[in-house]
Amino acid sequence: MDNLFKDLGYAARVLRKNAGFTAIAIATIALGIGACTAIFSVVNAVLLRPLPYVDAQRLVLVWGELRARNVPDWPFSPPDYRDMRQHTTAFADLAGITPAGRVPIGGDSAEPEQIRVAGATPNVFRLLGARIAIGRDFTEDDAMPQPQPPAGAAQPPGQPPPPRLPAIAIISHELWQRRYGGDAAIVGRTVDFGGGGGRAHIVGVLAPGFEILFPPRVNVFRVPDMWTAVRINYETANRNNVIWRVIGRLKPGVTIEQADAQVEAVATDIRQHFQISQTAGLHFHVVPMHDDLVKDVRRTILTLMGAVLFVLLIACANVANLLVVRASARGRELAIRAAIGGSRWRLVRQMLAESLLLAGAGTALGLALARGGIQALIALAPPTLPRLESVAIDPIVLAFTVTAGFVTAIACGVVPALRASRPDLMDVLRQSGGSPGLKAGRALRNSVIVGEVAASFVLLIGSGLMLRSFVALQHVNPGFDPNGVLTFLMPARGQQPAERAQFMRRVRERLRALPGVRGASATGPLPLDGQLANARWGPEAAKADPSLYRQADVKFILPDYFETLRTRLIQGRTFSEADNAAKDAKLIIIDDHLAARAFPNQSAVGKRLLARIITADAEPFEVIGVVAHQRHASLAIEGPEAMFFADGYVGPGAANRWIVRTAGDPTALTPAVRAAIGEIDPKATLAEVQPMTEFVDRAMAPTRFAMLLFGIFAGVAVVLAGVGLYGVLSTVVRQRTAEIGMRMVFGAPRARIFTLVIGEGLRLSAAGVAIGLLAAFGITRLMATLLVGVKPTDPITFVAITLLFFVIAALACWLPAQRAAGLDPAVALRDE
Repeated sequence: MDNLFKDLGYAARVLRKNAGFTAIAIATIALGIGACTAIFSVVNAVLLRPLPYVDAQRLVLVWGELRARNVPDWPFSPPDYRDMRQHTTAFADLAGITPAGRVPIGGDSAEPEQIRVAGATPNVFRLLGARIAIGRDFTEDDAMPQPQPPAGAAQPPGQPPPPRLPAIAIISHELWQRRYGGDAAIVGRTVDFGGGGGRAHIVGVLAPGFEILFPPRVNVFRVPDMWTAVRINYETANRNNVIWRVIGRLKPGVTIEQADAQVEAVATDIRQHFQISQTAGLHFHVVPMHDDLVKDVRRTILTLMGAVLFVLLIACANVANLLVVRASARGRELAIRAAIGGSRWRLVRQMLAESLLLAGAGTALGLALARGGIQALIALAPPTLPRLESVAIDPIVLAFTVTAGFVTAIACGVVPALRASRPDLMDVLRQSGGSPGLKAGRALRNSVIVGEVAASFVLLIGSGLMLRSFVALQHVNPGFDPNGVLTFLMPARGQQPAERAQFMRRVRERLRALPGVRGASATGPLPLDGQLANARWGPEAAKADPSLYRQADVKFILPDYFETLRTRLIQGRTFSEADNAAKDAKLIIIDDHLAARAFPNQSAVGKRLLARIITADAEPFEVIGVVAHQRHASLAIEGPEAMFFADGYVGPGAANRWIVRTAGDPTALTPAVRAAIGEIDPKATLAEVQPMTEFVDRAMAPTRFAMLLFGIFAGVAVVLAGVGLYGVLSTVVRQRTAEIGMRMVFGAPRARIFTLVIGEGLRLSAAGVAIGLLAAFGITRLMATLLVGVKPTDPITFVAITLLFFVIAALACWLPAQRAAGLDPAVALRDE
């Protein structure tokens, strides 16, 4: 141990004497370690850390799938959920969750607001192991169905319907603190949902920090403000009405495969008894809850982790090259130490001590850089990245960083140490005095720089592909014009349908009268807002042959929706005010994708199409118009075809996402919009007020995130490779000073000397690029799921990056070449 401290002390003194070299080496290591630590903190939080539930490894999600209609993640109808509970033994328990959206809440002294509400079966918190802070958990009685009137009993004319039971609710700790000031008396209080939405009786408050972690693609609120026990009569519920996202807890010792086989057996039985399930291809499957949560981001995160490991590898290679050059320059000193009795192990130990100090300092600095990097990652990360708030430097990340630092010390120091430990005193003393030892290790230095060039070239190719993808996304036509559009969420006000319809008409009229407004309408849901609804459709022949049914996105809209969003009308017309007011009008507008599928090579206008929206079975609708396809779920893919129905057909209020087009900045219109709606109904609440471009921006966020990180990593890698190439050529110039002077004496022009050095650098670069090309052809295929509108082996990207890299290499070679060409032959020969 004493010898170790002596070696470290001597290494510290040596490094202090060469402050420039030490600073460069530490900064290089810090860049690699810092980047690795920041990305690994995301890997740890998202991919490695268990979910925050009791026995989380036993939690699974159970999904339906309509294979014949290409619909994944299909929720369960109440009867299907009941059948699965009754006919499986693999689960300790099953629970259902259904997102209810945003609901206005009032009835107290606080300002009205929209809160996020989720419905659930009463056992959901017990299944997950959630803690109730005050009050009680749900009981089975809380989900008791609403009482039904006696068979044959008629509602007396002019009499109000019998009162409905309030929803039994548990609120989040955050809502309790924010709205109710942590008042324990909230338990037992009944609150009103605005706009005739009913009442909720609060029986408990959740402990702080509880969240429900479903995959972002299914749009379940991560932190609902309120949970209600859903009142369902499972005996009378329609098997076609799906509501439940199902969580299961496996019994100890039960495998995913066993549970999967049992739920699929239930699906098989349902298909045999119900024709619509058979023709839709209904299947059930089980997936681990954690795996499903991260499925859509796993490839992106691991690809970024692989990229940042390339950066660390390049940093190690760069420092190793610096140490080799430095050890070669110290060849005389090391040879003398060996000659006077220094053992090979002692020399190795000394060199490794220097490497260890450099890596230690670089790791400490890298950890500091990682803290800032994590904040930048959180700011840049897309909203679809789950558990982002838990990304931090915890003990696991710290252990990774320390391990990476130790590996870096070995990787940087072992080869230079082994080379420096075998000096030959006579060979060293025979070398000329100007640059002793530099000729040793030339092949090694060249090999390292070729490896650096190859690795940085692969990263630059990846960055180029992501840039091409981002540019492609920017040129995607989403089927609407998002510029100049303000959006907000506002439920209709009114107890009765007529009241809600009047409220929505008044709002539209008032908004259209605002200065600068070019159009106003509403829809449910809005393109790219993450809310997806679908329904089955088919030609009239599907009545006799249900296998002809397909699934499509469905939207409920007010008049002027397409005009306000500037979606192109291809055929026919859009909904009029009269269409929206006519409750019994069976009218439909379809997009061009559905028209091409349903009525190939013919006009769709005037044709009849079957669709199931609010009835027990599909009913015929007349197609009155065909519009251009809108991208609803993603900009990267076109997505399924879509059907549009008048809001009045399903009952006024389904269209609750409002859109207002203005001639100027849409955000500047917000105060006027709030004031106008407040004049109509002071209790009306607006939420999620934002320009339409925000939805487009969020849709581009995953590609932008990957592009920026790849660009940063590639930039760092190219700088490191360029510095390494510069260092190698500078060493070559020092090695060959006498040769260069001799060439000049015998008449070699300075341009020839310049070309000689540039050629040496480009030769090394060409070897690295050739290796990088071969590697990139294989590695970029792993990025296929991240790319949009470009192939992993895109020839334009490969050619452009190759040319760019040679330009960068030439710039890195320029200064050493200039220095060589500027040598004075007499001085060069005298120094040697």
